[in-house]
Amino acid sequence: MKVVLKNVRLSFPSLFATEVYGGEDTGKYAATFLIPKSDTKTVATIEQACKQALIEKYGEGKIPKGFKLPLVDGDDKEYQGYADHVCIKASTKKRPTLVNRDKTPIVEEDGILYGGCYVNASIDVWVMDNQYGKKVLASLNAIQFVKDGEAFGNASNGADDFEDLDDEF
Repeated sequence: MKVVLKNVRLSFPSLFATEVYGGEDTGKYAATFLIPKSDTKTVATIEQACKQALIEKYGEGKIPKGFKLPLVDGDDKEYQGYADHVCIKASTKKRPTLVNRDKTPIVEEDGILYGGCYVNASIDVWVMDNQYGKKVLASLNAIQFVKDGEAFGNASNGADDFEDLDDEF
């Protein structure tokens, strides 16, 4: 079930290289998206996509109990910017499509995709039911940069560390 998230905040992006977690390379590109709790329409759309994915896999009224959903309450996290948001992580083994506002490709050197910026994101919701657990997960398809936001953490582009110099040097 495809869902397009609009104007959400990007967190923990691993978009140009695969994600490293606990010192181990996961082999996946990943990002977490922060959706304001006040955006009840988007949250409901994700919940409906999860329900529909479960129905497609098991049939109406035949969904087994115990499935973990991909939405997480940001108030339960101690990360900057997560309060009053719902979070969803999406990942993929194939590098996602990354585009600017005008749909031109984004490369890492552009430096415009960072934790704290606002993006649109295309994700697919799907059901995992195997030896690794019973979960509804999200796959990452594409990200479109929307606008700058306050960077999470101590992000600096380096040039911000200096003042403008006049011609006396």
